[in-house]
Amino acid sequence: MEQDKLIISVSPHIGSEESVPRIMWTVSASLLPALAMGIYYFGPKALVVTALCLIGSLASEWFVQKMAGKEITLSDGSAFLTGILLGMNMPSTVPFYIPIVSAFVAVAITKQLFGGLGYNIFNPALVGRAFALITWTRSMTTWAVPDAAFAAVNAKTTATPLGILKEEGMGKLLEVFGDKLSLYKELIIGHRAGSLGETSMIAILIGAAFLVYRRYISLRIPLSFLATVAVGAWIFGGKGGLFTGDPIVHLFSGGLMLGAFYMATDYVTCPTVRSGQIVFGIGCGFLTILIRLKAGYPEGVMFAILIMNCFAPLIDRSFRTHVFGAKKAKK
Repeated sequence: MEQDKLIISVSPHIGSEESVPRIMWTVSASLLPALAMGIYYFGPKALVVTALCLIGSLASEWFVQKMAGKEITLSDGSAFLTGILLGMNMPSTVPFYIPIVSAFVAVAITKQLFGGLGYNIFNPALVGRAFALITWTRSMTTWAVPDAAFAAVNAKTTATPLGILKEEGMGKLLEVFGDKLSLYKELIIGHRAGSLGETSMIAILIGAAFLVYRRYISLRIPLSFLATVAVGAWIFGGKGGLFTGDPIVHLFSGGLMLGAFYMATDYVTCPTVRSGQIVFGIGCGFLTILIRLKAGYPEGVMFAILIMNCFAPLIDRSFRTHVFGAKKAKK
């Protein structure tokens, strides 16, 4: 008689009645308010870009699984979520082929090539965006001016706030937006140039708060991520010396909120140990502010998360808890 075996599956491990499909579809639903604001500000082109990302992600997953003779798993919602996140990391002005090819790289290569959900090393949506940024740099850095009907148009430039800050400094940023109060307001409501996920911070935070309430994500990674960026920007981000930077501008600019709450917290590519998650968040924050202040790119969230994805297994091993009752081996 064959003995019973303990079978342990790969991550994500769900220790409740929640299922992976339910979580994936709920996370996707929580992004809809932020996506709606992106479409509102950037118009029908934003809807087309998002739709192309979704079609590319779903078609890529179906094609790879069909060719490999595997079960089609589109219903689990993971490819759909990848498509939405990828769309929110795109400018509304990109040609139609960029979302489709990037979605194929995100799903077919980054996810399915490694075995599917639970086996991927890197966040698929971020790999898709990184591929697009490296391959079509000009298209991926051409930003449209938001033209919402009821929003006061204070910024005429097509540069992002982080781009203006990096190239021309805080003085030019205030000149474009009027004053600090106007700058903060526009950053929070999302009326500024950028990708679709750089719009309403309020909408993103509402969705994130819902996920925290449902216990789909914890605050360890987002808070350590955001706190590190804020402290780093305050200490090193000013032109007048140490402790003269503006942390609020860095916190509400770029894709930081979307990255901190929705991509750094990815079940598969972040550490599972609680203390390790804090280290992971600090690492993401440190790399983000380092790239923003010292590297050639005005934004660093994408690269920071992808780099820290490499260290997630090492962090888990370094911070793993001891087995109850086990004794340490003598050296």
